[in-house]
Amino acid sequence: MTEVATPSPNQAEVILVGCGCPLRGMGWYHAVQMLGNECPSAKLCYIVEPWFLGAGASGPGGAEFAEFKSKAEADNQVGFYTSLADVPPVTDGVKRLALISGRTVDNPRLLGEAIAAGCSVIYLEKPGATTVAELETMKKQAADANVEICMGYNKNVCKYVRNAREFAASTEGSHVTFVSNNTYENNASSLGECFERNAEGMLKNMAIHELALLASFYDVTVDNIESVEVDKAFSSMQTLAGPSGKEFTDFDKVKFTIKTKTGKQVSVQADRCGGATSYAMVSDADGNEVFRHCMPDEEDEANVSVLEAKYPGAMPYFFSQDPDYTTVKERVAKLCATGEEAKDIATIDIAISALQIAEYLTPMMQKELKA
Repeated sequence: MTEVATPSPNQAEVILVGCGCPLRGMGWYHAVQMLGNECPSAKLCYIVEPWFLGAGASGPGGAEFAEFKSKAEADNQVGFYTSLADVPPVTDGVKRLALISGRTVDNPRLLGEAIAAGCSVIYLEKPGATTVAELETMKKQAADANVEICMGYNKNVCKYVRNAREFAASTEGSHVTFVSNNTYENNASSLGECFERNAEGMLKNMAIHELALLASFYDVTVDNIESVEVDKAFSSMQTLAGPSGKEFTDFDKVKFTIKTKTGKQVSVQADRCGGATSYAMVSDADGNEVFRHCMPDEEDEANVSVLEAKYPGAMPYFFSQDPDYTTVKERVAKLCATGEEAKDIATIDIAISALQIAEYLTPMMQKELKA
């Protein structure tokens, strides 16, 4: 029998579900970080990749995946499988973690398969599922099996978020605005393609990270929202045709402020065409900006340059968020291996709240912007 990677006593045995194409797939980048020992508590032992080990093997990306597979098998003794059911049973005493990085629509099924495969902790990429109802069913399924779910909301551990929160905490009467930008061109063709590919809508996709921040750190839930003030001068909604010819209505940019019944307030600004820099801003009681931390900052930019040279042609966002991906994986793996609390990592409850907030805000804001 071929030798398979095994975790040390202080490591989680990781199954990566959904690797994707090298240089393109988020799963691949998770694998690269773990194989590079950037997450000391995570030992990548198995990769489940049904597409490139099946129908996609001879198509685009198939040759690149085959090359990655051969190298990971030879250098790291990683086992490759087409389904979770084919992965060998977990050994007594080993703590098994599933990192699910596939299509959101497949997550409810994959969660069940990961539980059946003996995983005690499951890492789900955002938003976890396509609906609140699915997430609530998944939460119950995991709880019944005594399995913990952690969410890959990496902005929860971002340096710029942490620094802004700390500055605001020390500034009387301060107000935080989280700003998320993307680099789509401001034209009907570019935005139409974006609207179709992200058909769940901006708040369930691009801005869902910010909604998770609100749920994690500002007590924002649908039940605790007192008021929502939409900045109509900034916000914009369009109906555009996607590549298929079908029309989609979505926000290309939004800005809003939420006040909670428990006395907190926080703002979010998201712009599909706002550029490559996201940031958190703190203003004083008079509305004057007193602090801003951007992502990427100078330290991040230096790391990006190193990674661009190491992985030429990879998706740019892998590099700018590289330290945060590492932090989330390490904390989740440590939780699995040792039981240590995964500080600031979003739970399934946060994922449910974020999706509920998105479903609550979207029709409300659409109505405001049509008025």
